[in-house]
Amino acid sequence: MAAVLCAAGAVAAVPANAATPGCSLHCIQVYSARYGSPTNPRFVETVYGGTAAVGTPAILAPPSTTNPAGDIIVRSTGSVTSFYEVDMVSAAINAQYGPLDAVQLEYAPNGVRTGLCSGLPGTPYQNAGLTLQPCDTPGSTVFILDTTDSPSTGPLYFPIIMGNTTDFEHPFAMTLVGNPAHKKIPQIKIQRLRGNPDHVGQNQLWSANVLN
Repeated sequence: MAAVLCAAGAVAAVPANAATPGCSLHCIQVYSARYGSPTNPRFVETVYGGTAAVGTPAILAPPSTTNPAGDIIVRSTGSVTSFYEVDMVSAAINAQYGPLDAVQLEYAPNGVRTGLCSGLPGTPYQNAGLTLQPCDTPGSTVFILDTTDSPSTGPLYFPIIMGNTTDFEHPFAMTLVGNPAHKKIPQIKIQRLRGNPDHVGQNQLWSANVLN
């Protein structure tokens, strides 16, 4: 994702001291357009409790220099077609999104890979919560940077679509529900994209910082 987003101009490079010392090379912070900016993401994708186990919720929490729960790395990145060629997305997904960029994000506390990526345990549905899943799970651990569904906010902010969405008119997308500061478990949800292509809400627009 780092290389993909840098090429698209949709990522900011920030100092490595924005995260733990072990999270430097290829580490990334995904944040919501509703609350964050490149210089102050405020809440970034984090593993709840730092637990490296299938089913652990993917939440939004403040960046930390001491808590490795926010240590997320880029496992693989490329076009949707490149994921199709290795059987990680379906022919239908490739036909719809082939030229777009896609990514897998792996939990790596203190830089140690876990083999667990953000994803879903199966087919997406309305209000499903993102969790850690085995990175080799096809479709549900692949995320598509859907710049075509909100061209006016790109390249900085864009919807992030599940790589196994079953709806192409209003695809299942990462969604911020409520204020993360006011939730005990501010899990990232999956909902159908609304307002595309001209009026996608900030709660369904995302960006990322690469740590260097």
